[in-house]
Amino acid sequence: MATPRRKPRAIARQALDSGPGAIELALADGVMVATLARPAAANRVSRAMARELIDLAETVEDDDEIAALAVTGAGEVFAPGFDPDVDTDLVETLARIGKPTVALVNGDIGDEALELALALDLRATVKSARFTMTQLERGALPRFGGTQRLPRLIGAAHAFRMLLGGAALDGAEAMRLGLATYLARDRRELKRVADELFGVLHSRGPLGMRMAKEAVRKGADMTIEQGIRLEEDLYALLQTTADRAEGVAAFLNKRKPLFKGA
Repeated sequence: MATPRRKPRAIARQALDSGPGAIELALADGVMVATLARPAAANRVSRAMARELIDLAETVEDDDEIAALAVTGAGEVFAPGFDPDVDTDLVETLARIGKPTVALVNGDIGDEALELALALDLRATVKSARFTMTQLERGALPRFGGTQRLPRLIGAAHAFRMLLGGAALDGAEAMRLGLATYLARDRRELKRVADELFGVLHSRGPLGMRMAKEAVRKGADMTIEQGIRLEEDLYALLQTTADRAEGVAAFLNKRKPLFKGA
């Protein structure tokens, strides 16, 4: 028997505070926004919060009403990291989501929380946010993909500057180095940037976005010839879908397309 899908609006009405902290959910313009809310610990992700995010990832994948997932922090910080007992599957579960994912960095972000943001597709940040990776100061090592994803985004030299030298990047430098993809002056502008981005994501064909993600991510580990072959195969597959036919019809009739993910 198939398991009934969890509806996002039903989830949003639930109090997801199981143990310390909570994940607050809101559906905005087709984007599920998950807010890390644990004020007493500057939004540090607890085991219970991690479990909710893992469950949410499944809902995001399965529910056609959700075009994308965004993660942000409550108040003036994103999060300084995770509790030690957080499920090690958390970040990779979010990284495997086929729909677009966004980190809205509303304030300081560090350690495992930064590793989480690195695993998402897009990162929008305020200028005042500080990006840090301080695990080595505690005699520990990043264990949620930080040593792999950080240099792929900003290069090995700048990754070493953060990991070994303890450098903190502000939002402007994060944007310059490619760690951030959108920059806002303050939290009010970040909301405007997020709303505009959500509108764009909601207007895109869901199948096309999935395939674009697949092409970029898988292509990173391929030769250019293999990557182009993958792109061609995905293009041919998309041409057979109803969404592609709807996109052509909408263009010819000068109207907005009504994509259905089929």
